[in-house]
Amino acid sequence: MLGASAVLALACLSKGALAAFGLTTTSNRYKVDTNGGLVFEVDRANGDITSLVFNGAEYQGKGKASGINSGLGTSQLSAETISDQYIKITAKANSLPVTQYYIAKPDDPTIYMATYITGEVDPGELRWLARLRQENLPTGVHGDVGNTIGCTAFEGKDTFRCPNQETRCKMYTSDRFIDDQIHGVSGSNAAVWMIMPGVAYETSSGGPFMRDINSQTGSSDQELYWYMNSGHVRTEAWRFGLMGPYAMRFTDKADMPSSNLDTSFFSTLDIQGYVPDNQRGSVSGTASGVPKDFEAVVHWYNDKAQYWTKATNGAFKSPLMKPGTYTMKLYKGEYEVAKDTVNVTAGSDTAKNIASAEPNPSVVWRIGNFDGQPLELKNGDKIERMHPSDARMGSWGGTYTVGQSSARDFPMALFSKTGGNAKVNFNLAATQVRDLTLRVGTTLSFKGGRPSVAIGSWTGEDPGAPKLIDSRGVTRGAYRGYGEVYTWTVPASALKTGQNTLTLGVYGSGDNDFLSANYIVDAVELQGPAEGN
Repeated sequence: MLGASAVLALACLSKGALAAFGLTTTSNRYKVDTNGGLVFEVDRANGDITSLVFNGAEYQGKGKASGINSGLGTSQLSAETISDQYIKITAKANSLPVTQYYIAKPDDPTIYMATYITGEVDPGELRWLARLRQENLPTGVHGDVGNTIGCTAFEGKDTFRCPNQETRCKMYTSDRFIDDQIHGVSGSNAAVWMIMPGVAYETSSGGPFMRDINSQTGSSDQELYWYMNSGHVRTEAWRFGLMGPYAMRFTDKADMPSSNLDTSFFSTLDIQGYVPDNQRGSVSGTASGVPKDFEAVVHWYNDKAQYWTKATNGAFKSPLMKPGTYTMKLYKGEYEVAKDTVNVTAGSDTAKNIASAEPNPSVVWRIGNFDGQPLELKNGDKIERMHPSDARMGSWGGTYTVGQSSARDFPMALFSKTGGNAKVNFNLAATQVRDLTLRVGTTLSFKGGRPSVAIGSWTGEDPGAPKLIDSRGVTRGAYRGYGEVYTWTVPASALKTGQNTLTLGVYGSGDNDFLSANYIVDAVELQGPAEGN
């Protein structure tokens, strides 16, 4: 018969409690026991994580290991215990410009990480990818939007259609970087979270509104991502240096932990490229002129770093930034309304105000908002999480009648070979029949798509193809690119008192249907005197 002490020992083992906090080295593995329920193993040949045991259950996937991209390949590894407070594993790739760090703390079921790069990594992306056991963690980020089980790929290798005609894609799990400090996957007994605290994104590229893959649910693996750099709707060059710190945390259930993760201890660990708080500065001030119904976002960037924050009642203070000279932008939502420069000095908070320079012309009518987002337009509430051909989507194209229709009646995207044109019916008083300015804002173009416009006998000049972004956009849930705005002068001779009709189409060609040339609409307005003026 077992004694009380033996029963207690077995109970502890059943919960996954192993040895005290510590590092064990074998011929081919480093094994780390956090003494917080998490035990993980790192391959000494290549830096891959090969085991993730939490509370006694294995969560590492059965196929490929977890790691950077598809693995670092042959690497030089080292491991050390520092002051009994930290275990640090360093993996320096032999053939890639990448060094990966793994850090553990006592009683903490978290793997703290950082990734140092000195050049681009094929195939044009840099990501942390945890391949986890789907049967233990079946729920992905945003539920089923990235769940491809039982579905068939119909566009590339990443976009799937299910038997109920709903669509799935790992890109549909993405969120804007400015809003994405934490995301995770979960099951009945545990959840695993990626946490990107503070300035984790400072050496990434794309700005505050960049979005990228967060998870994908397959029949065997549940993939959990953090994208640092990618070629998905890429609008600026990569930055090099230290990505992070970031972390992967295990919890007993799906309750989201705080994203306010303290990583200041990295300053004691000799992490290449790490800049401690006392070597940084900040910017604070007032952002003015953004209407109260829109977010006011302030963005700083140069070729070494990027930062952002949201203003509250006009006031803002930046994250702690590396010293240097930065371009400083103000956005109304995601629409740029001001641009300046600022110098940041270590140990100082620089005062710098910024004010919207957006003009406020008189308009005959406006559809949507110039805010850099198509979300208020038709299908705009769905496009981030499903394909344009999804059964849940509304029709494309259509007719909008000024004074009767709502923004939700106007399509958020137009395609050259499917969906049809968009028409706008509007009335003009005699005093409004004069030369007017038509303005069409777009947020993203594909295959050179740009607006074609016509009113009566007048056809607007082709504005020419915008700068190419060589990436599918709207079909993978993306809506933000360079944000072109097009204007035409509509001559009075094209207009008449009473009803007029604007027809918007697409210049450009390309493949069939939703992969033909297209553009995403931000807003459309006809500038001129309001009726009675």
